Amino acid sequence: MSEGFTEWLRSRSDEQLRVLAMSRPELITPVPANVPGLAARAGTPSAIGRALDRLDGFTLAVAETLVVFPPAELSKAIHRATNDAPGTDEAIDRALAVLTEMALADDARGLAPGVKEALDPPAGLGQPAAHVFRNDQPVAVKLANPRSVRKLLDQVGPQARAALDELAWGPPSGRVPNARREISVETAQSPIEQLLARGLLGAIGDDTVTLPREVGLVLRHDRLHRDLSPVPPPLVGATRRAGLAARTAAGQAFSFVRAVEELCEIWSVDAPGVLRTGGLAIRDLRRAAQQLDVPEWSAALVIEVAHAAGLVATGGPADAEWLPTPAYDAWRARQTEDRWETVARAWLTLDRVPGLAGARDDRDRLLNVLHPDLRRGAAAEIRRRVLSVVAATDLAPSQESVLARLTWERPRRRGAHLARMTEFALREAEIIGLTGLGVMSPHGRAVLTGVKAAGLLAPLLPEPVDHVVLQADLTAVAPGPLTGELDRWLGMAADIESKGGATVYRFAESSIRRVLDAGQSAEEVLAMLARHSATPVPQPLAYLVSDVARRHGRLRVGSASAYLRCDDPAVLDELLADRRAGVLRMRRLAPTVLVSKASRATMLDSLRAMGYAPVAESLEGDVLITRADARRTETPPARQVNGLFAPEAEVVTAAIRALRAGDAALLSRPTPLGEPGGALPRTPATATISALQDAIRQGSRVWIGYLDSQGQATSRILEPARIEGGYLTAYDETRAAIHRFVLHRITGVADVN
Repeated sequence: MSEGFTEWLRSRSDEQLRVLAMSRPELITPVPANVPGLAARAGTPSAIGRALDRLDGFTLAVAETLVVFPPAELSKAIHRATNDAPGTDEAIDRALAVLTEMALADDARGLAPGVKEALDPPAGLGQPAAHVFRNDQPVAVKLANPRSVRKLLDQVGPQARAALDELAWGPPSGRVPNARREISVETAQSPIEQLLARGLLGAIGDDTVTLPREVGLVLRHDRLHRDLSPVPPPLVGATRRAGLAARTAAGQAFSFVRAVEELCEIWSVDAPGVLRTGGLAIRDLRRAAQQLDVPEWSAALVIEVAHAAGLVATGGPADAEWLPTPAYDAWRARQTEDRWETVARAWLTLDRVPGLAGARDDRDRLLNVLHPDLRRGAAAEIRRRVLSVVAATDLAPSQESVLARLTWERPRRRGAHLARMTEFALREAEIIGLTGLGVMSPHGRAVLTGVKAAGLLAPLLPEPVDHVVLQADLTAVAPGPLTGELDRWLGMAADIESKGGATVYRFAESSIRRVLDAGQSAEEVLAMLARHSATPVPQPLAYLVSDVARRHGRLRVGSASAYLRCDDPAVLDELLADRRAGVLRMRRLAPTVLVSKASRATMLDSLRAMGYAPVAESLEGDVLITRADARRTETPPARQVNGLFAPEAEVVTAAIRALRAGDAALLSRPTPLGEPGGALPRTPATATISALQDAIRQGSRVWIGYLDSQGQATSRILEPARIEGGYLTAYDETRAAIHRFVLHRITGVADVN
């Protein structure tokens, strides 16, 4: 690592180092022991590659220009590439500031160690002539003079020149049979031979030729980039009324929250299974789509977001089912705007791609919802970048213009997957309600920027109603979104027949039986209907409730394996004579009691399928009430998505403090021979423990050297709390968390000034 670069980093202010750490967080994970350690890490190929991936198109072009041209010619070269576009000088200054902040270039416009190698070859150019003709130095020396190159170009025919023009803007290489054959200007016949004989093409393999960099620059007329713009491409799209877009987004947000709630309620009663390889079966996805009355891709989004928010997880016997969690019950009790904010933030940080569900991977394997194969490391970052582009305009930008802007912002990360994930992000943001009619909503901007969004969404949401219109055809019409309690009750007592501006529910014998199974009597059901109906309860509906209630519970199922009792022996006689009951293998114990080897659940399901309406009974003879929220599984721990956003400012500040302390220790004493770096605090074991105990008593901070499990040396600033069982428990300021440290791995302790 260059000593000059290390000294330049050391001369940076704490604020400048903080900006560096915020833009390149991998440089302080873990915190380097000193500035030379920071310089060494900043110059590794992986660290440089990550930094270059974060550069926009113009800044990357400036860095590539510094690879080819001297710093003094930077401005002239960039102006040639931009055709002297307005704002070029200001854009150059901004780009150089970014390169300097990220330690990719120094104040003198010199590239940091390793950057030139990472960018080579730059801008689609070929290798330098010295590399292509390393065994023929006279040719390399000749090509170094642009005037000589132009003379050679004048000697070739139009076909040869056309071949060079094809290679000029890249890729600079092509395939030619027997590329290494001996050829001279006199013996050259074909256009390619004319170029090989004059050194305008060079063989880099038996069947591969390349255009030397010097020749490419002459063909480009010293323009490193063909069409360089100092500003990003404009966003184009449709104009929408702001109020209409915000209300549309709010309506979508309301619908999405209800879809998540409806899914969890359905899975509370009828939980789908977990595939042996993980995830949800396609048939269960299709069934969920039908139940929610949405397309399959939208159902996949609802399921994935519910899982990401911790509302559903694996549970049941051996984690074989997808069930709601206790977190769902807490979420359901909150206001709609708060519930939406929870699921919207879960989607924004989701490291999975719901849009891929149902597609096939490279091995032609089906990608299932909730399967680990849907995880993509860049998903959350791309999603946030897409929304940031949409938020940068008041238009509804087209997908093409959004993709063009993303490509300009991160040209090294473009690819086919970016186009697909951009499409998914725009589509899903609209469904969830962050955007409305393609325009970023106020509450969507709040979620994107980390501001509380519920207060912005609440005034836009439709007012819930607490009444329905009951009709004589056994239907109920909800004129708007229902209150939470009424919506859940009606969802249990009736089946949704159609959705839209008004939701239509249909009452049936099976739905009335559901609410009776939940412990309500016929009188309570009719009272609930009368209380929330804008019209009197129709006579057909009252008859239906009374008729189902009269037959409900006449049969009682228990465990014998299971028993069946009824006060009317004639009903049991009828049941024993029914051939459909043969599979239950029932036997009479008393005039009013039958027993079976089948389980209680099997008897309940079988009798209901035969048209009876039994209820379950406990060993004490009490009716067992079944509720829709009875089945729950444990809430899974929240997953942390790494590498998405900049670290917290407090963590960076502590890391810079530790870095400076380690560097001061390095400079304050000579490095003992054979000691690696000599930067970490080193004290005897007894002195280390004594210093830590003093810090615990005084509540002071200390700087320690620490060897991790791989033996790598790091430095930490700690607030020690307890020494126990060979471990030190302390608050680690460099990571803003409480950690336990193995005492024998602490190399030493020093005070923090």
